[in-house]
Amino acid sequence: MNTDNARATGFAAGGWPSLSAAAIDVVVRAALAEDVGSGDITTITTVPEDTSVRARMVARAAGVVAGIPIAMAAFAAADTHIRALALRSDGDQVAPGTTLCEVDGPARGILTAERTALNFVQRLSGIATLTARYVRAVSGTPARIVDTRKTTPGLRVFEKYAVAVGGGRNHRFGLDDAVLIKDNHIAAAAGISEAVTRARRAIPHTMTVTVECDTLHQLDEALDVGADIVMLDNMDAVTMAEAIRRARGRAVVEVSGRISLETAPAIAAAGADILSVGALTHSAPALDVALDFLPSSSS
Repeated sequence: MNTDNARATGFAAGGWPSLSAAAIDVVVRAALAEDVGSGDITTITTVPEDTSVRARMVARAAGVVAGIPIAMAAFAAADTHIRALALRSDGDQVAPGTTLCEVDGPARGILTAERTALNFVQRLSGIATLTARYVRAVSGTPARIVDTRKTTPGLRVFEKYAVAVGGGRNHRFGLDDAVLIKDNHIAAAAGISEAVTRARRAIPHTMTVTVECDTLHQLDEALDVGADIVMLDNMDAVTMAEAIRRARGRAVVEVSGRISLETAPAIAAAGADILSVGALTHSAPALDVALDFLPSSSS
């Protein structure tokens, strides 16, 4: 499957992956098609075609903004006569009441694009905001907060972009990025040593091999066979501390499995290099954002 157009390309000024215009256009148009169907019947039947309005998108809660360019694209896709002005940039920390962008133009187009634009900003800002909280939780340690592939199907590039906007790092974008040998791979390949050996024979020398370890026995086997990264999965605190001690200097240590804002600081302090947190994308609450129409100058 060719995923070139669905992935981030390059890096934006803020240091996070940039989103290609092609990727934004494809997803925005699909989202609008899903929402509009054969037509926005409420707007068409209640709003005169020649009505123009001004509106502003406002954050109703504090958080880190993400998705403004996607919202702009949604309004443009709905009607090319809509004029949109971003007043905040992705990565900005905003307070309740902050205006994120202003739009003016045909009322029908703005109303039709409203929910799609808000959905993207609310979802991605929620991810960025939660990620920023995790990054703050491990501040003062070398540990990095990274995401996982537990993303909304079809929206991975956007959700991983939001993680980066919030200060986190991106794990694999897809199955072709690196070798990550998990429990089911180990079972199917008849053991860690066999799985790693087979992978090493097939991959280029620039590609890393990660092995998920549930026990210290698995950890020792992964270290002995030369894994680049060992992923300590769902280990209790005592076992994890011993695993980190054994792996230090031999492999990068990644910790995963039910990591919370409460447990992240202790895991980072124990010496983990990477904390991979699925909650960043699968459980982030949406940031409360609204589109408010402004009074007409003639009223």
